[in-house]
Order: sequence, then structure tokens, then C-alpha cells
Amino acid sequence: MTETLAQVLREHAETQYAHELSALAEIDKRQRPPSWKLSPWAVMQYLMGGTLENGFEITPKYIGNRRIIEIAIATLTTDRALLLLGVPGTAKTWVSEHLSAAISLDSTLLVQGTAGMAEEQIRYGWNYARLIADGPSINALVSSPVMQAMRHGKIARIEELTRIPADVQDSLITILSEKTLPIPELGDEVQAVKGFNVIATANDRDKGVNDLSSALKRRFNTVVLPVPASIEEEVDIVARRTEALGRALELPAEPPALEEIRRVVTIFRELRNGTTLDGKNKLKSPSGSLSTAEAISVINNGLALAGHFGDGIIKAEDMASSIVGAVIKDPVQDAVVFREYLETVVKEREGWKDFYRALRNIS
Repeated sequence: MTETLAQVLREHAETQYAHELSALAEIDKRQRPPSWKLSPWAVMQYLMGGTLENGFEITPKYIGNRRIIEIAIATLTTDRALLLLGVPGTAKTWVSEHLSAAISLDSTLLVQGTAGMAEEQIRYGWNYARLIADGPSINALVSSPVMQAMRHGKIARIEELTRIPADVQDSLITILSEKTLPIPELGDEVQAVKGFNVIATANDRDKGVNDLSSALKRRFNTVVLPVPASIEEEVDIVARRTEALGRALELPAEPPALEEIRRVVTIFRELRNGTTLDGKNKLKSPSGSLSTAEAISVINNGLALAGHFGDGIIKAEDMASSIVGAVIKDPVQDAVVFREYLETVVKEREGWKDFYRALRNIS
């Protein structure tokens, strides 16, 4: 029987950008660390984008301070693990995925941190049917993504490290310091192949955060990913990601005008920073993070509304409900903050009357 391959909703980075990785590999004559598929220079080109010497265009994956990415890549060439730290929505996961794709051509060795996570998800588990039938053996062992990365000299990713309980976090210490994973049940161990390393992400903004022990912190080089430095930078990020996601989701709407994106980003930046862009008015900030990722989500939801229930052109009313939902997390405190912002800033801003009416009707 012939099976039709379903279209994947979200491709892995190494699949989606395979043509760019291949183009970089063809011209990359620089020294590559053991097991790396590209040199550190080529990894940087892949992350930051630009035009290659043969005219091939690499799309930027990270828009921001180049030095931050240089430090992250340099860390991964050493025996120190990398911790990407920042408030929610600063592209920690995005950078982690693309670094893994460029270095290992495999971004799938992922451990998603949660409050209820067990140590086995970092170390290894057991196939209990085989364990009962045959006793402890290598065939009964179920490798974790970290163990697989150690065996094959690849990058392992650990998302939301500070969500993981402290005792489970500390199971990483031996792996990161000794580069070995003991298996006491078999009297054996897995030793890391050259090229193995760990990229972890964490934020200290959300509730339920577990602080890292001093011993574990010392095993990481911490790189802080900041929020976009300027409104132009943030608008560029939102525009690029919105266009890419719109294509992937096949939304039947025209890409939004930069002015519409700028208005959403302006609202988020002003409320996030507690001041208007011109610095003339101080504002109260809501409880949410109002990240760049949330701004992208607002625009995409607006495109879906405009495409499926409108004329395909995004308008203020298409984005209003998502903006209100992103801002008002606490229905009492945040609602007061937002109403004050509407009446003192949005209402008085020239050319924003449609936004004011749409937001006021929703809120």
C-alpha cells in the first residue's frame, strides 16, 4: 500500500534550512572542532546571516548583538556547557535549536524540563518488559537524549533548566564535569565522544523557578540573551518570523504592513519598559513579560482572523483581542494598568484612533 507523507507542521531547523547548511559546508574551509559539521565561523554565518562569497544568501536566525552569539559558539568549542539565560521570549530556544542544527545537523536531542521531571529523562531509563524477562542488560536500557549525544559526539539540548527539580538538575554534574555517565546496574559507563556538549535554557522571571546549585552553575558558561535593543530591531524580528510562520501555516492573508507591526511592538515595549518611547510619560507595567514572541503570536492570530473571517488584510480589530489577552494576565491589576495606558497614551496618539477604539471595545 502506498502511503502519502503528511506535511509536517514545523520542520526541524536542520531540515528547514538544509540548503543553507549545505551551501555553507561547501565553502567552509576553516578548521572544524571534532564532530562539528561546520566551523565556528560558518556556524556564526548561519546564525547571523549574510551573503556568502559565491552570492548565496543566508537568512539571519538571530537579530541582535553579534558578540553574544560569538561567545556562545566559542563556549561550545570548549569543555564548558552553555546556559542561555533571559526573560521569556528572548529567542533562547530558537538560538539553541539553530546552534545544534549547525553544529551537529541534529537539533532533536532535546530534554524538556518540567516541574515533575525524573532523573531518568536526563540519564537513562529501562524497558521494563525486557528488564523483567532478561534482567539488567544493555538491550533493556533506554537511552536519554543526553546519553545519545554523548555516544555520538553531538549537542544535547535541555529546555527550561530552572523548571527541573534541584536534585534532578544535579544529575548533570557528573556528566558535565567528568564527561561520563555511569550505569551502576551494569557496572559500565558511557563516555562522551569528542563534540559532545550541552546547551541549556533558563529564565528567572516565571513562577516555579528552581535555582541552580553553585556546583552546577560552575559547569556552565552563562550567556544572557537580552530583549531587542531598539524598536527597529524588534520590528524586524517580528516581521521576519511572522512572514515565515504565515507561509508555514498557509494563512490566507497578506503579510502585515510594517506600520501595523510597529504599533503592536510599540505597545509591548512601552508597557514592558514602563515609559513611552519618547520618554515623556511614565507608565505602570503589567504582570506579564510582553515578549517579542508574544508580539509575533499577536500578529499571527490577527492574520488568521483577517484571512479566514475578513478580507485578508489585517486591521486593528483583528489584533485587539490578542493584544488584550497578552497584556491582561491578572484580570484586576493588569486591567487597570491597561485602561490607564489606553486613555493616557493610545487615545492621544495621532493616527491610532482605530487602535484605540478596537482595544477599548475588547477591554
